[in-house]
Amino acid sequence: WALGVMMQPAAGLALVGGPVAELTNQRRPLASVAGLDAARLVAAVADALGDDPAEVARQQEACALVAEALGVLVPVDDEGRLVNAIVEYVEGEREVQRVSQVCEKFDLGERALQRLTRRRIGLSPKWLVQRRRLHDAADLLRAGERVDLARVAAELGYADQAHLTRDFRSVTGVTPGEFSAEPAPR
Repeated sequence: WALGVMMQPAAGLALVGGPVAELTNQRRPLASVAGLDAARLVAAVADALGDDPAEVARQQEACALVAEALGVLVPVDDEGRLVNAIVEYVEGEREVQRVSQVCEKFDLGERALQRLTRRRIGLSPKWLVQRRRLHDAADLLRAGERVDLARVAAELGYADQAHLTRDFRSVTGVTPGEFSAEPAPR
């Protein structure tokens, strides 16, 4: 079994002990997290999941154990709260289509925003905005009816349909048309 836990973006620095960008394409054992008794946590999670890790109540218990164990790490600082707010803003506000909008909202220069997101979450602000826009595109493409890609591109702030198609294919491996033709997951 495997257990995945969603954390706020600010948690990355506490877990890594340095810039989160250093984790790109790497694997780190849980035991490398300073201040965390990894062996005890793994045993507690295994006990919580028991012989039926697919049971939702067991998964929730295991996630609560992870949250409790991680709660003793370095508390979130002002910069961590800022990066959490930035990610929440980008993910929650569909009208955010440019990095400059994020800079304006949080009164940050573009370079300062780039350094902050790279250090704290290992990603660029451009990637955050692009990811949200592509999620929005996927939602529109899955709506069921035939979609006008030029309209979708314009609605999501792309210069044209070709730019949307290029970004979509680079991330998903398929064109928007191919994606919308696939059966929706159940």
